[in-house]
Amino acid sequence: QVQLVESGGGLAQPGGSLRLSCATSGFFLSATGMRWVRQVPGKGLEWVSGIFSDGSTRYAEFAKGRFTISRDNAKKTLYLQMNSLKVEDTARYYCALGIFGTENIRGQGTQVTVSS
Repeated sequence: QVQLVESGGGLAQPGGSLRLSCATSGFFLSATGMRWVRQVPGKGLEWVSGIFSDGSTRYAEFAKGRFTISRDNAKKTLYLQMNSLKVEDTARYYCALGIFGTENIRGQGTQVTVSS
């Protein structure tokens, strides 16, 4: 059974950093494309970034140069390093199978709040 458990969210100041983690089980992370998706308050889900099984990555325009997606196959964990955070990055962040899109979100997510 596929399980995805996000963690690492919290309160950060504008310009600060956070690293989100997604612990996975029930499938081979090394063979699976993965993504991060977020839900901004009052808005729909928004695709953030994806990583192919070969390690190549893709980012939404707002994430380029600030966010880095990565994974540790041995630890079965997906990461999202977020730097230079902005107030508009405040959202609940979810990891999911697949590389693109906002469908099939099954985790609980982790809340990121950026505020001074």
